[in-house]
Amino acid sequence: MEAVTPSVSLIRAQSYDVEGLQQQLVTLLAPMGGMAQFVKLGDRVLLKPNLLTSSRPTKGCTTRPEIVYCVAKLVQAAGGKPFLGDSPAFGSAHGVAKANGLLEWAAKADVPIIEMHGQRYPIGREGFDNFLLSKEAMEADVVINLPKVKSHVQLTMSLGVKNLFGCVPGKMKAWWHMEAGKDAQRFGTMLVETARAIAPQLTIIDGIVGQEGSGPINGEPRDLGVLGASNNVFALDRAMLEILQIDPAIVPTVAQSQRLGLCPELAAIAFPLMQPAELALADWKLPEQMVPIDFGAPRVLKSTFKHLYIRFIKEPMAAYATR
Repeated sequence: MEAVTPSVSLIRAQSYDVEGLQQQLVTLLAPMGGMAQFVKLGDRVLLKPNLLTSSRPTKGCTTRPEIVYCVAKLVQAAGGKPFLGDSPAFGSAHGVAKANGLLEWAAKADVPIIEMHGQRYPIGREGFDNFLLSKEAMEADVVINLPKVKSHVQLTMSLGVKNLFGCVPGKMKAWWHMEAGKDAQRFGTMLVETARAIAPQLTIIDGIVGQEGSGPINGEPRDLGVLGASNNVFALDRAMLEILQIDPAIVPTVAQSQRLGLCPELAAIAFPLMQPAELALADWKLPEQMVPIDFGAPRVLKSTFKHLYIRFIKEPMAAYATR
């Protein structure tokens, strides 16, 4: 069988204006056959944005609602049934979506928001045999991954592969930080194997405004002016590093995808629209100081308590007060 050349579509994009953004997404996906190439009539389509937190809505932490809305409309036009899901690090998907303005856009597009729930899916590779992944992601007909371009104080960069860690439900994320976090490359391997197991049919990365510096939460927004898409999440991440002029060896997710033979060499990737060199940015800021991935039991317990408080006390009380 002839090997398929991985393809990454890249375009310059400066605005989240919905009318223009919709057309830019059509242009972005056209070399791959458009949304109809990925979504068929009746398909249940998971849209997986980055819904990290509700605490920094103006800092470029999360995938912009306009991106999610426009992708949802393209899915519906292709005959699919989109739903939005994530398992944020802090709070619930519904709560974070509300805080970041996504709730109203989801309602406008008639897209339900669901919480991710775990089910054991054996990966059977690299020592990750008993892994909890969201059944909503694993059972969807199509997964469309919608990451944000961000620097990351633990992993250098957060791109398409890292975004799929949101399909690991609830506090299992904290457990993996403790179990695999003593070795950044092992943690990167775990993230790569998560992405391989979920196998998103399409990844569209929001790089119109990214977050540089001390991301993924405490960095600063930075105009990057890029939209990218690919049916190969590993190739798209590699292309984004080329745009940002970052050495793949210092980004564990990319380094490990290369080691496992999942990430193609840059020369082996087709770029049907713009080349990475045309979009290159010379002074993207990485974290000045890295933070250990293994952040220890006290922080895990604090995070768990905060998650339970938000989900079972704060949000229900807020909902009751609005009745």
